[in-house]
Formats: sequence, C-alpha cells, structure tokens
Amino acid sequence: MSTVTSTSNSASTSIQDAAQSIISGSTKSNTDVNAIITALVNAKVAGKTAALTDRATRDNNQLTAIGMLNSVLSLLQSALTPLANGSAFNMFTASASGKGLTASAGQGVVAGSYEVDVKNIAASQSITSGAFTSKTALGAGSLTLSVGGKSTTINIESGKSTLADIAAAINSASGNPGVSATVVNGVDGAHLMLHSTSTGLANGINIQVKSDSADLNKLSVKTSVSTTIPATTEVDDSGNWKQSVAGQDAHLSISGMEIESASNTVTSAIDGLTLNLSADAVDNPQTLTIAQDVTDQKTAISAFVTAYNNFVTSAASFAGFDATKKAGSQGGVLLGDTTLNAIRNTLSGAISGGGLKQGSGMANLAAIGITLQKDGTLKTDDVKLTTALTTDPMGVAKLFNSKTGLAASMNTSLTSFLKTGGTLNAHSNALTADLKSISAQQAQLTAYTDKLTKGYNAQFTALNNLMTQMSQNGDYLTALFGGQNSAGALANNK
Repeated sequence: MSTVTSTSNSASTSIQDAAQSIISGSTKSNTDVNAIITALVNAKVAGKTAALTDRATRDNNQLTAIGMLNSVLSLLQSALTPLANGSAFNMFTASASGKGLTASAGQGVVAGSYEVDVKNIAASQSITSGAFTSKTALGAGSLTLSVGGKSTTINIESGKSTLADIAAAINSASGNPGVSATVVNGVDGAHLMLHSTSTGLANGINIQVKSDSADLNKLSVKTSVSTTIPATTEVDDSGNWKQSVAGQDAHLSISGMEIESASNTVTSAIDGLTLNLSADAVDNPQTLTIAQDVTDQKTAISAFVTAYNNFVTSAASFAGFDATKKAGSQGGVLLGDTTLNAIRNTLSGAISGGGLKQGSGMANLAAIGITLQKDGTLKTDDVKLTTALTTDPMGVAKLFNSKTGLAASMNTSLTSFLKTGGTLNAHSNALTADLKSISAQQAQLTAYTDKLTKGYNAQFTALNNLMTQMSQNGDYLTALFGGQNSAGALANNK
C-alpha cells in the first residue's frame, strides 16, 4: 500500500505541473512530459503490478519449499524401506576363528556355528612345452584351444609362427576360453608356458593342432584327470609338455559334511553364505560363526531416525513464525499451509500411535531406546537399542514390518504424499497453474500500460500543439497592438 500511495502523490504533483503548464504555456515554460505520463500510468497500474509480483514471489517460494519437502519425504521413505521389507533384519556377520578362511553372509543365511576343515584349496593348471629355438618358425597351421567346455581356433601363419608369435596370438584371440600364454627362456631353449585362468579339475588345457609342420604339431596336448586322491589334472606322456602345476578342486568339510568346489570361492555349501579359501586354511580346522549383524541393523534404524528428524526440522522451518524478524517476513513460506499440516499430523500420528503405543507385550520405539522429544524429533539411546537388537531381534523386526508395524502406516502415507497425482504433486500443480494465470495477467497489464501510455502521449501532443498555436497567436497580436513594454504596428493607427 505504501508504494501505491507514494505513486499517487507523485501523480497528483505531476498533474498539477501539467495544469501549470497549460496556464504558463504562453511563457514557453518547459515541463517533463514523459515524467508526467509515467506518473499518470503508474497511478493506475502500480497497485495491480505490485500485487501480481508479490503473488508470483509467494508461489515460487512455495514451489521451492514443496520441492524440498518432496525430497525430504523421499529420503524418509528410502530409509524406511529396508526396515519395512525386513532386509535390514536379515543382515548377518560371518567370522572364522583361524586363518585362511573368510566368509560373507547374504540373503537367506541363518545364524549358526560350523566346524570347517580345509583339506586342500583349488588350483589352476600350468603346463610347459618342450624346448625350441626362440626365433625358430614352427610353421603354419591352426591351434584349437579348449578349457572347461569352451574353445577357440587360432590360425598360425608361417611367417608369424615363433613361440613369441604364438603366445601373442593366444593372448589376443577372440573367444579365448581362459588361457594365458608366455615364453620362458631356459638353459635348454625357449618354452611356451600356458596357464589356465580358472581353478578346478574341469579347467584343464587342451590343444588340438592341424598342421603339416612337425614342430607346430608338438604343441598338441591333452589334459586328463588322475586317479589320485584328491584328484588332479595330468597331461599326456608324449614328452612334448610337462605339467608344472596340477589343476585340482578344493576339498573341505563343514561340520563333518564333505564339500568339493572347483573354485576357492565356495557359494553352494551353505545357503546365503560365501566362503573364501586360501592356503593358510589348509590343515587348520576352525570354527565359522554366523550371527546377527547388530551394527548394520543399528545403522538402518539410525538412518530412519535421522530422516524423520530431518523432515520434522524442515517442516518446522517452512511453517514457523519468528517474531524477531521484521513484519512481512516473520512467517515461514508454508505457514498455515493445509497440505503441510496434514502431512505433519499424519506422520507424527504414526510415530505416536503406532511406534510408541504398541499393545501389551509388543515392542515399541521407547522399548528399543527411541524416544520422542518436545520439538517432535526422535532421540536414540544407543545402549538400549543394542540390547534390544541383541536380545529380541524378531521383536524389533516386528515393530517395523510392512504389514502390521510402524512401517505399514508410514509407508502407505508417504506413497500417497509422493506419488504422481498425490498430495504434493497436486499442490505443485495448483501453484504452477496460478503462476501461469499470473503471467497471463501480467501480459495483459503490460498491454494495458502500453495502451495507456500511448493515449496520454497523444493527449499531451495535442495539448502541446494547442499551446504552440496559442503562443503564436499571442505573439501576432502583440506585434499588431503592442504589449506592456512595446508599441505594436497598429498602435498609432487612428
């Protein structure tokens, strides 16, 4: 209102100036016509302009707050999800009492204790060819490499058939089945060394050669399984190849049950458990313990508490009132907003009604160390929460479960707030629609302002022309009849 009043006073003054301009026009006094027109136009549109600007500012500020509120609630729902679906309470740790054995627990594992005795770990086969002169071309042909049921054929050209050429061709072969090659120079000559990149009996190396070259045919090799216990790989006894490391499966027992694995990463022995074996575990019987992962469960619950508190403090800042600020800026951008109030009431109701007041004998937030503060936030007692998770993990899980627990009401409400067409989306759409309406009104006001300015310009132009004519007529009459300080041409005319 102060802006409009100021503009009106200015307009009144300028109008008085315009009137004076008419009165003193004959004296040729100058008046700032543009300033007069601007003042006249502002007197008519300033109030409406200010109102539309204030409304647009308010809408934009509310849109920003709604966007921030949407993000805060999305984080709350994300933090609530592992508690609601129970995945947070299916977290376990696995630890071994000795060396060489590590384990990780996943979905489906259960708490328990197992005796693990590793007889041997899995190994990958390495074989070495007979000696060749390092720069000797072995001749043209093809090598078909097979490992573990996979194979690829490599063509060898006569001009590129040294051991180094063949090793490079194997390493770069498309569809290499799992063989790495290198050349080792010994006192007796150069040797081609092949290494299976996968452990286990099934991953022995086989090479079938097709060539007219006797030297290239010496690279043919076939791997079989020995009858030793434990079984290992062995190569043919043609003398062209020697086995430097035999491939073998890992052998271990878990609580007396014999287990074989082609890999030292054992995933099939216990549901949900992955065992990792190394040489230090061989002949080193030890105990593997699987237990609830209280640390990760506490982290999940703490994430929920933090996310809820973040919502509470954000909502308070949006809807707060600070009397220490200057008038007009004391209230939060969403002070009195019905949407925000509904969300706050719904979520706080879920906390106080579902989380803090469970039935007799059932876990509640207070029982696991989470209490409600005066400002609406939650506070966690770490010791009490740890005790609850250790002594009654199923009770804690039941408190949060997505069917009858705290998560059920909160998750349902959050979905209704956040979904497309939901509470926040509808509020944002209404604000966006209002901003479009404001923009249209501002465009109309701009057009009206231009029209008004042109009209006043036309009126003052006409006035200026009239004043110019009047001044000219006055000069003419003075010339004829004389004025106060002069005699006109007709002054002595009888």
